[in-house]
Amino acid sequence: MKVAYVQMEPVFLEPEANYSKAEELIRTAADEGAELIVLPELFDTGYNFRSREEVLEVAGQIPDGPTTQFLMELSRELGVFIVAGTAEKDEGGRLYNSAVVTGPIGSGYIGKYRKVHLFYREKLFFEPGDLGFHVFNIGIAKVGVMICFDWFFPESARTLALKGADIIAHPSNLVMPYAPRAMPIRALENRVYTITANRIGEEFGLRFIGKSTIASPRAEVLAVGSEDEEEVAVVEIDLGMARNKKLNEMNDVFGDRRPEHYAL
Repeated sequence: MKVAYVQMEPVFLEPEANYSKAEELIRTAADEGAELIVLPELFDTGYNFRSREEVLEVAGQIPDGPTTQFLMELSRELGVFIVAGTAEKDEGGRLYNSAVVTGPIGSGYIGKYRKVHLFYREKLFFEPGDLGFHVFNIGIAKVGVMICFDWFFPESARTLALKGADIIAHPSNLVMPYAPRAMPIRALENRVYTITANRIGEEFGLRFIGKSTIASPRAEVLAVGSEDEEEVAVVEIDLGMARNKKLNEMNDVFGDRRPEHYAL
């Protein structure tokens, strides 16, 4: 199976411009054979909001809003699965930092995830995610989704892995330098593939680090992005490696867990 990240620089509060930019990069990944393509967190809106009113201006419902509809149409046309971050507004007007999963089957809409661990000023605008961590079936693979700062909590990736994820899709807007080094360890300790799709650029004093990363269950860095270029990377992965939790004939990453000793 081939998977990809899209690394891009969103235009702040300009969804239409971001759709055009994302579409070009998604088409490039699809042309190179990618079956699963991961975009950054809030790829359609930019990140460093200054007021709740700005978020309300660009947030949409899932799946009926323009961003999800755009991704659904592209998934159906290109025959690919997409995971992408977006600002969600529910019917009650609550705002969530969310990710949508779309694919070439049925309507194109597969599901959504709402970010559980909010970072810094996100807490001023978004509600904490209330849907928990989920694994989505996309063709032959099972994909878990977490967003950016979720990586900082080992329980996020471990929960997705215990629920059967082969791959963890990780839309991000990283500003701290740690995740590109840490995500291969998250992949190793859970024996899964991880795809971190980060953005580049700067918004109102926040600089985003790029360095989107695909890591293997052996902690191999299969692809890493630049710090300042829009780009895609497509790599071939072996799902069998993610489904084999054995380190040797006597050790199994999950079989050797002893949760009765982990309680506080």
